[in-house]
Amino acid sequence: MGILENSDLEAGGGWQGTDVTPIGVLEEVRSRGRVWEDLAAQYGVTNPDPPWKIDLEATCDMLAADSCVKPYDQVEPGSCALPSLERRAEEDDLSDTIYADVPFPERQLLALAHSMLKRGFFTEDELARHMEEVERRLKSV
Repeated sequence: MGILENSDLEAGGGWQGTDVTPIGVLEEVRSRGRVWEDLAAQYGVTNPDPPWKIDLEATCDMLAADSCVKPYDQVEPGSCALPSLERRAEEDDLSDTIYADVPFPERQLLALAHSMLKRGFFTEDELARHMEEVERRLKSV
């Protein structure tokens, strides 16, 4: 399989380009600069991967559904929430623009959240509420 070009996706009715307009709640996260490498050092953790990385990869796979196991031209419209090639193209665009200053894998996490927000999977307010709840639980331990 060759490299997928934007024009190939557009011709097939798929990915049409990335909306790189910054999203407030994600800009707030990006600006905090709390990345796994720093947190791991602060708490003496030697694992190079953050504990949420496997959940991130599983989420990407679940959203991609059959686009992970079928050639792109055989994926049925509507059979997956976020086809893997579209997600990767958006991740690349976002990594080159608004999340260029964020290290991997945090950049991948922000790009996925950005794509999901732009598709209406949830709202900024819903994400902010969930983030506040997680922070509240972490601080109560």
